[in-house]
Amino acid sequence: MSIPTRPVRRPDRRRRFDLRATALFFVLLAVLLCVLVFLARTAAHLVESRPLWAVVLVMVAVAAALLGRSRWRRFSAARYARRAAEALEEAAENASEHLAAPPVDEEFTAGQERFTTVVEEEVRAAAPVDYALLDADGFEQAIAELCARDQCTEVEVVGGACDLGADVVAVTGDGRRVVIQCKRYGDTNKVGSQDLQRFGGTCFTVHEADVAALVTTSDFTAPALEYAQQCGIICVNGEDLRAWHDRTGPSPWDGAPLTPSADCFPARG
Repeated sequence: MSIPTRPVRRPDRRRRFDLRATALFFVLLAVLLCVLVFLARTAAHLVESRPLWAVVLVMVAVAAALLGRSRWRRFSAARYARRAAEALEEAAENASEHLAAPPVDEEFTAGQERFTTVVEEEVRAAAPVDYALLDADGFEQAIAELCARDQCTEVEVVGGACDLGADVVAVTGDGRRVVIQCKRYGDTNKVGSQDLQRFGGTCFTVHEADVAALVTTSDFTAPALEYAQQCGIICVNGEDLRAWHDRTGPSPWDGAPLTPSADCFPARG
């Protein structure tokens, strides 16, 4: 007679579901993800605000990784330090090269400077000037600037104690030599015939002028205008000077005779 036996249940070796362990795992995973996101945002902000430091830190991390990889090699501590220093120096050089200012186009810069100079000269020439408020040297310089503005070359201010009547000399575009005497007088002090006679005695014979002009801030007396007309000297009063400056009137050499009158040359015996 056989005895019935109870089947033996084999123990289930599969791990049972543990809710606490699973929850703890997901909490740790979430914390790790938050830390990674924080580090990523911090790194992005560092790259935007301080790219040089970001590049240096990346280079340092790369150098640290290389040093950690070869940690088990038999190298001395001094060699580790030397390699780290070389890596940092290379990182700094690379960062400075990337962050260096772009090369300057010298030709473009020179063009900008020339354009700025031209604009400044045009603005200065167009700006209103009260010539009566200038001193004698400033008045002569202002007349020289007007000559240069109107395409004269070889413009010089030669006024002084021994100028013999010439304050400004220049050469027009068509090659005529211009000699100008400047008289900064008040409104009530007109240029007389004696001033014209002294200038007429030297402008053609001594200075060899093709065009002789006397420019004043005031006006001329009638005898002075008569003498100037006889000798071929151009008289520019304050009103004519303003028109010359504003480009609403001619320059002194526009319309001047090509050859001066013989009345101002001394007679030859």
